[in-house]
Amino acid sequence: MIDWLDEASLDFPPTSRALGPDTDAPGLLAAGGDLTPERLQAAYSRGIFPWYGAGQPPLWWSPEPRMVLQTKDFKLSRSLRKTLKHFIETPGCEIRVDSATPEVLAACANAPREGQNGTWILPEMQAAYLAWQQRDGAVHSIETWVNGELAGGLYGINLGRMFFGESMFMRRTDASKIALAALVCLCREHGIAWIDCQQNTRHLASLGAAEVSRRAFEAHLRASVTQAAPDDWSYHRNLWSHLLSPAA
Repeated sequence: MIDWLDEASLDFPPTSRALGPDTDAPGLLAAGGDLTPERLQAAYSRGIFPWYGAGQPPLWWSPEPRMVLQTKDFKLSRSLRKTLKHFIETPGCEIRVDSATPEVLAACANAPREGQNGTWILPEMQAAYLAWQQRDGAVHSIETWVNGELAGGLYGINLGRMFFGESMFMRRTDASKIALAALVCLCREHGIAWIDCQQNTRHLASLGAAEVSRRAFEAHLRASVTQAAPDDWSYHRNLWSHLLSPAA
């Protein structure tokens, strides 16, 4: 049995009580509650995130193991390096941060997912993340723009020196990878060592993400979320030097 959350409290059960790998919903910890910025922050700071479908109550997860991209381990393939250099050198191509977050959320909701029907980024989820962004700026969208059009991007949450990646999309080839590369540069610039990727996928593994135990993840989380969060998430051309040298 999983716990049903009390809307009057922001408490969550210990993550050790999440359902195990031999169940139908491995990692499921609790159900119910609401999607206020306060509850979302309480959840993410404990390594818990919401993920559910239409017609379901909010479901809260803490998977074991956890997929993490350590920013030092990001794999810059030869083809992606070439793509980034072309992107940087082409007029009209740029990275923007938080300039079109509602559109990024909507595009992520509509992006096809391998082995999934529908989306978990429901309208109420989009509204919740936007409310959190408006409250304190914890939610960020990293956007790939080409000739004034949004070509791809991703969104996630920054607490302290931790980034929680949520979803990405692309409308042009490699646009989401370009956004992820830009996020890695931002994280390296701000001393953020880990990007939470939640679940294991072949795509994330190909970019350098790997599984860690829940215990290791939560230990890193406790040490990271209490630190001061970066106060400047703007993207500057010189940040590409974290992956490409020289940057232009």
